[in-house]
Amino acid sequence: MHLTNSQSSQAGRIRDYALISDCHGAALISTAGSIDWCCLPRFDAEPCFGRLLDLDRAGYCQIAPVNDGYEIQRHYLEDTMVLCTRFTTHTGSVQLFDFLELSEGSGPSTERQLIRIVEGLDGDVELNVAIQPSFGFGDIKPWLRQHDEKVFSAVGGSNGLVFSGDMGLELSDKYSVKARLHISRGDRRRLSIQFTPPETLDHGPQQLLSLQQIDKALVQTTDWWQRWSSRISVEDKDLDAGLRRSVIVLKALSYLPTGAIIAAPTTSLPAGVEATATWDYRYSWVRDATYTANALVKVGCHDEAFAFRRFVERSSAGSAAQMITLYGVDGSRRHEEFQLVHLKGYHGVTPVRVGNQASSQRQLDIFGELLEVPWLWHQKGYAPSDHYWEFLVDLIDHVCQHWQQPDHGIWELRGEPQNFVHSKVMCWSALNRGIGLAHGLGRKAPTARWEQARKQVHEAVEEYGYDKERGIFVQSFESNYLDASLLKIPGVGFIDYCDDRMLRTTEAIRTGLDFDGLLYRYNSQEGLPRKEGAFLPCSFWLAECLAHQHRAVQAKVTFERAAASANDLGLFSEQYDPHGEEFWGNYPQGLTHLSYITAALALRKAGIDTNFNTSQ
Repeated sequence: MHLTNSQSSQAGRIRDYALISDCHGAALISTAGSIDWCCLPRFDAEPCFGRLLDLDRAGYCQIAPVNDGYEIQRHYLEDTMVLCTRFTTHTGSVQLFDFLELSEGSGPSTERQLIRIVEGLDGDVELNVAIQPSFGFGDIKPWLRQHDEKVFSAVGGSNGLVFSGDMGLELSDKYSVKARLHISRGDRRRLSIQFTPPETLDHGPQQLLSLQQIDKALVQTTDWWQRWSSRISVEDKDLDAGLRRSVIVLKALSYLPTGAIIAAPTTSLPAGVEATATWDYRYSWVRDATYTANALVKVGCHDEAFAFRRFVERSSAGSAAQMITLYGVDGSRRHEEFQLVHLKGYHGVTPVRVGNQASSQRQLDIFGELLEVPWLWHQKGYAPSDHYWEFLVDLIDHVCQHWQQPDHGIWELRGEPQNFVHSKVMCWSALNRGIGLAHGLGRKAPTARWEQARKQVHEAVEEYGYDKERGIFVQSFESNYLDASLLKIPGVGFIDYCDDRMLRTTEAIRTGLDFDGLLYRYNSQEGLPRKEGAFLPCSFWLAECLAHQHRAVQAKVTFERAAASANDLGLFSEQYDPHGEEFWGNYPQGLTHLSYITAALALRKAGIDTNFNTSQ
């Protein structure tokens, strides 16, 4: 991979970025060694580096060769979120390690540490170091202070950063610091960027890492991730590197203190070059996080599923009536959406949004997804506690009372609510799982009422959600549009994968929503005039469905077409333009990674051979 200075001096394409995480916050690092997005100490915090959304005012931290025409190779250290980037110039080569520090008993969530370490490999390389922090989504130019020859701080609003190490930083101007490094074989230089509450800096930085502690942090963080990853398996069998990478990404999107799981670590990355679908995904969607928890259970990561289940119980106050579609990573409920008009947006695409209006939507499908968690555990021989069973009964009773209401559906469409077939089927699934749990566990429950409601939902879907002329299920009772979410309905037992109606529905979706071998989400007129990219999770859903229908060749082709859309590190976006090979949407996208995992496991179970390794 070759870059010129003109390429390396600006925000990259979405596909160019690597993710690092400490299960508290996250950063995105470009192929040009630039941290262009970093939210600390939490995923949903204001970014301290945000050039991804505005080249001029939102801040970055870059370490890259001075000369033009250098080559780049990068990879994660095995089974970790520690990034290694190798720069090769005509005079030599260096490697750059980037990671967010993690260790057993590491510091409080309010003080996080981003570390960059440069090592000389061959010859001599000149590197530029440029740090320009920015707070308040580009509204605040921080107050930079030098405390001694090696330590600087930046404060503004409720944010504080401390820069230390041995890179020889110096003030570039009032708002940035810089350094010029000459790195020879065997040399090592370090940069620690510590997020700390600004009030703790009134008397100068405290408890800074020594150079030896920075080096030790690299070893400890690598060990932390590898210990965690050692649990990844299916029926005590190891997974290949591509699948393991997706599982690690899902862990990286989890918030360690509470058990929340975010959809993606970014906001306002557009769903297409002309799209205004620029949403904030740095929250925990009940639906997506439940999908993630179930996927993690399948690969041996049970603790995360338990933690998320407890997070939902706490955040909803144990009440279905108080359940909302998404929560902050701390369980907070209010996420009013507003636009930041001063930011130019990713490559000029606006608006830039903070918060998400979907938090106030009715999305009935989430109850069906939530019941999948205890159902999966029941199949593994676990029984819910009394308190958890009371919570589940409340969820199912809520579905009994409200399943007939229209909602905004899995796609969170912002028009008038509709009776979406996927939502109705998931209501049916919640009732069906509840009945099965009550009988299987011998628990008291109003199963007669649940059975009556289950029958009514099933009849309603078959009467109003099925196009008798075409012989297929459709998007909603109010329309006859195609919708890829219908590929999910056999997975909960509403209909058999090989039922003629499902076979026809699958084929209609495969051909009618096709985008060069991938799938659009739907073909209705609700905000999708073919300006979006292909929605990658839907392509994996199709592959899974085809595998269950014993259509091995089509399943293999569909899966490998979607899997090939990962970048060189095995990271997936939400949407993809196969013509321009561009990534679109917030990134990396948890829903895509978990859909990749479940599809890969389904193909394996069906005995379908394919190349599962997306990472290099």
